[in-house]
Amino acid sequence: MTTYFITSSGTGIGKTLVTAALAWQLRARGQDVRAIKPVISGFTPETATESDTGILLAALGEKATDDAIERITPWRFAAPLAPDLAASREERALELADVVAFCRTASEAAERDGATLLIEGVGGLMAPMTQNQTVADWMAALGFPAILVVGSYLGAISHALTAAEALAARAIPVAAVVVSESEASTVTLGDTVESLGRFLPEYRLIVVPRVPGTVDPWRAAPDLTGALG
Repeated sequence: MTTYFITSSGTGIGKTLVTAALAWQLRARGQDVRAIKPVISGFTPETATESDTGILLAALGEKATDDAIERITPWRFAAPLAPDLAASREERALELADVVAFCRTASEAAERDGATLLIEGVGGLMAPMTQNQTVADWMAALGFPAILVVGSYLGAISHALTAAEALAARAIPVAAVVVSESEASTVTLGDTVESLGRFLPEYRLIVVPRVPGTVDPWRAAPDLTGALG
């Protein structure tokens, strides 16, 4: 399987950092890698370079041109809300079947070319996509292995275990759980990893310490390619 879906237990946990780091690291190894973020909220053309889409393009060695943005993120909404709400603010409808078809087309093209495809989700695992469907439903329709990104803040363990159960309930395979260290947490990264290791012994755990606030923090991330097996 050459396609992976990067999701998380919530918003602002580190999906983009992990996706960009993986893309950067695979490219550094001379491998053909592609990344898409089909849906984005809180997007404005004026800040496209700093957006999640812009970051992914930078990690792929591409500029955030209009064409490049459209190619990897065809559904863009201005309001920083869950996709269903963001779409409704613009009197638009987001059809999950269309998003699934877009992902399948990208995956088939990557498969033909021997490339790895990284799909970055939007929001957390249970974020609403439509009025009655969530990101988890999107993932289940695709069936690609998930990389679950979780934090180390107080409460992150509960959120991580809940997300893992939601994935299991939908029979979505998990390639790895990436623990991304949260900022100013009262819980140590080590304690979080140890607890998750006890409760999720069947999953590969990969740890990402807090990355310095550099211009391109994904360049400073540790080797994450183990998440791909």
